[in-house]
Amino acid sequence: MSQQPPLTSTGGLQIAPFKFDVTPPLGHACCGGFIKSAEVIDDALEAVGVVLLGAGQPIVLCAVDWTGILNEAHAVWRTALAEAAGTTPDRVTVHCVHQHNAPFACFEAERIISAHDDLPHPLDLAFFQRCVERGRAAIAQAVQRPRAVTHLGWGQGRVEGVASNRRVYRDATGQVLAMRGSGCKDPRLIALPEGLIDPFCKTVVFFDGAQKVAALHYYTTHPMSHYADGRVSSDFAGLARKQRQQDEPDCLHLYFTGCAGNIAAGKYNDGSPARRPVLTRRIYDGMIASETGLTRVPVPSLSWRTTTVLPKPRPSLNAEALAQMVATKTNSVLDRNRAAYWLAWLHRLEQRVPITLSALHLGGVKLLHLPGEAFIEFQLRAQQMQPNDFVCTAAYGDGGPWYIPVKEEWPNGGYEVSAALCDPSFDDQLTAAMKGLLDSK
Repeated sequence: MSQQPPLTSTGGLQIAPFKFDVTPPLGHACCGGFIKSAEVIDDALEAVGVVLLGAGQPIVLCAVDWTGILNEAHAVWRTALAEAAGTTPDRVTVHCVHQHNAPFACFEAERIISAHDDLPHPLDLAFFQRCVERGRAAIAQAVQRPRAVTHLGWGQGRVEGVASNRRVYRDATGQVLAMRGSGCKDPRLIALPEGLIDPFCKTVVFFDGAQKVAALHYYTTHPMSHYADGRVSSDFAGLARKQRQQDEPDCLHLYFTGCAGNIAAGKYNDGSPARRPVLTRRIYDGMIASETGLTRVPVPSLSWRTTTVLPKPRPSLNAEALAQMVATKTNSVLDRNRAAYWLAWLHRLEQRVPITLSALHLGGVKLLHLPGEAFIEFQLRAQQMQPNDFVCTAAYGDGGPWYIPVKEEWPNGGYEVSAALCDPSFDDQLTAAMKGLLDSK
């Protein structure tokens, strides 16, 4: 693990909000080709972000309405936004909201799959590049008209009836017997308690005088109501954000998904289209609650911290076996495509390309940026590490690792553990990195 020293500023902070379209064309694969491709656009997908200026080199924070951006594709996206902002990629963080009727981008997986002409392409590279160029243009334009940041505000509000833990149905030894997913119709699973979640929507607001310029919202759940039906949508999290944007057109609203690897709406969602507006309203109400009675202070000192980690691969992953799975035409498209994504991860680790983590310190407000589908326990740990600070966690950054369980959950099995691509020791690596990033000293 390596860490860069923080760069700190106490004044002259500016912010440049930006937004651009990332809606896939009809026929594009959704969720890496694991589900039905795009047939209808219910609402546009967007990348939304801010550039912070006046604290050393610019800092870019961006949230994207995609399932995931992995490995080389994530590096390309961050590099492009960095170049447009006049900064370096380590000062850019890009996170996916993780809707499933949306693109799931990995260059190496696309290369592996494209070698087999009977498999559908998971990523249209020309479309990906168009999105990157839109991002460059949006940032280049935004930094020409930044707004001053005079004050920072923060608050939180409880979200009722959305998040629930996916891993609550267990036997006496703790083994997970069934997953309560994003949509659930099993009355046994619905009746079980919410389980371990973070019930709060946390919001951080940048002000120019009395004017809100940007509001960053953080909530933790898989953001799917219904999906796998070919209907592209930003779903309930994105729709709630868009409603706040309509409420306040002069303030850019961003939404980041927290450590939702084991969190979904299954207790409160039967997967029917009728539930989407209900869940949207509940997220929206949580956003409103989080902005009611904000703590507001003059802009504090700012520091940006980064560190890198290089996980070990899951011991059971075997490159030859995965390549054979991709090549075997009698296997399902889902199994073949998934094997390609997993093989891409092994190729990355063979090249020793680390994951970059970061944290933005704004006085007692700390924004932590994590990779993959980390379990909720990591987010709660981050808050416990700095109990006197307001810690907001965005996961679903670099999606290469897929699921990131805490080490205590590995013996208990379940889907999330089966789809974790790192060795269990990654828990200790990630926890140590978080501690270093959040430490105020």
